[in-house]
Amino acid sequence: ALFISRSGGKLSYDAASEAFHRVVEDLGLRLPPEPDRTPGPRIHDLRHTFAVRALEACPEGRAAINKHTLALSTYLGHASVADTFWYLHVTPQLMTQIADACETWLVRGAR
Repeated sequence: ALFISRSGGKLSYDAASEAFHRVVEDLGLRLPPEPDRTPGPRIHDLRHTFAVRALEACPEGRAAINKHTLALSTYLGHASVADTFWYLHVTPQLMTQIADACETWLVRGAR
């Protein structure tokens, strides 16, 4: 468990979420809700950020990326690797890696 209770057991999602919201509000990070934005950081955003950073740190090469994605999917507790892709956001670093890989593939394929 990532979050543990004072007794050393797994902290429930509700308790972890409540504590997270208190910290966010104490730090002044929670914004008043408006139609075009969310009120601020959510505890689930930590999961999304972890997934993206894990892929950004992945070694290059299709086989390594496939293994890394499978390991990430298992770590996140997903029943299917396809479920993991919903957690991933496009970042400049990932887009650069994808563009570089596509360019390399196109140049090699043109020869």
